[in-house]
Amino acid sequence: MAPKSIDAVDDQIKDVIQDLFQIQVATHNYAGPQTQQELVRLITQLAGSLAILSDDASALPDQIPPEIIDYVDSGRNPDIYTREFVELVQKGNQYLKGRSEALTGFRDALGEEMVKAWPEMKTDVDNVLQSSHTEQNKREEIVVQTNGTST
Repeated sequence: MAPKSIDAVDDQIKDVIQDLFQIQVATHNYAGPQTQQELVRLITQLAGSLAILSDDASALPDQIPPEIIDYVDSGRNPDIYTREFVELVQKGNQYLKGRSEALTGFRDALGEEMVKAWPEMKTDVDNVLQSSHTEQNKREEIVVQTNGTST
């Protein structure tokens, strides 16, 4: 079955609402046995519309995380969930950035101390530092391209 669009599901929901409205009108104007057949037809039509809606809705891709659905079901605002999630991600990013900067400083200090202790290894240490700087610059470029901002 081809995936249905949200518009198709929206149309099916409108059909179900229309069927319910027609049942409400028929019930309000109930005139005895002559309207009973009409009610049976409308209820059968509603059942068919609900079956089609169920099939179409189940074919939609799930794009809403279950945590948000639970959050809304408990009567909370999904915008608050989003804000808390963004704050949590920012906090994690800041932690990882600090850790990365600390390791970069350690790498540079270690390289300097190694050159002081073993001057004959200066070329090798410089090569390692240069290659790690190059790798770090590549990672930073990827982050900048992903975020669309520069550091």
